[in-house]
Amino acid sequence: MPAAAALSAAAARRLAMRERLPVWLQARCAVEPRTVAAVGVVLAVAVGFAGQQYWSARPQGVTAPAPVAPAVVPAGAAASAATPLPGGGGAGTARIVVDVGGKVRDPGVRRLPAGSRVEDALAAAGGVRPGTDTTGLNRARVLVDGEQVLVGATAQPPPGGAAGGPAAGPLSLGSATVEQLDALPGVGPVLARHIVDFRTARGGFRSVEELRQVDGIGERRFAELRKLVRP
Repeated sequence: MPAAAALSAAAARRLAMRERLPVWLQARCAVEPRTVAAVGVVLAVAVGFAGQQYWSARPQGVTAPAPVAPAVVPAGAAASAATPLPGGGGAGTARIVVDVGGKVRDPGVRRLPAGSRVEDALAAAGGVRPGTDTTGLNRARVLVDGEQVLVGATAQPPPGGAAGGPAAGPLSLGSATVEQLDALPGVGPVLARHIVDFRTARGGFRSVEELRQVDGIGERRFAELRKLVRP
C-alpha cells in the first residue's frame, strides 16, 4: 500500500508538471519527465552561453602609454654645435695674431680668439689714450689674422720705401689696413673700406684676381692695382 501511494504521488506530480507546460508542447512532444529535464538542461546551457557572450562583449578599459619626454640638450652645447668658428673652426684658427699700434696705452702684438673685433684688440692693448680721435675707426669690425690696427696714426710704409712714395714691395691684401689701402693709387677711403669688408666676409684673399669681385673695382682700376698688391 505505501508503494502504491508513492506511485500515485509521483504520477500526480508529473501530471501537475505536464499541465503547466504549453499545450502545443504537450501535443508535439508527448512530454515525459525525461523530456522536461532535457529541455531544462538545454535552456540552462543557452542561458549560460548568452551570459558568457555578454560578459566577453562588454567594453574593456585601455591604459594609455606613458608620454616620453624629449631629450634636453644644454644650451651651451647647442650653441657651440650651431655656431662654427670663423675661418672654418679648425684648431689652427682658434686664435689670431694682430699688431695694435698708435695711440693706445700698451701697443704691441696681441693674440686674441678667432672672431675677435677691433674693440677687443683695443681692450687688449690697454684702451685708447684720452683725447684720441677714433671717428674713422670701426670698432665692430672682425679682425683678420696678421693685420695691424692703428689708432690715431697714419700707417708707415714698409722698410725700403721712399718717404711719401710708393712702397717697395706689393701690399698684402690679407693684412693691410684701411689707411694702407687708401694710400694706393686710385683707392680712396670708401673703396679701401670695401676691400677690408670683402676680406672679412671671405676670410681673406686667396688670389689677387678676387679684387675684381670687390664693389667699385673695374678692369682699369684692377689693372693699376694688380702689381701693387699680393694675397
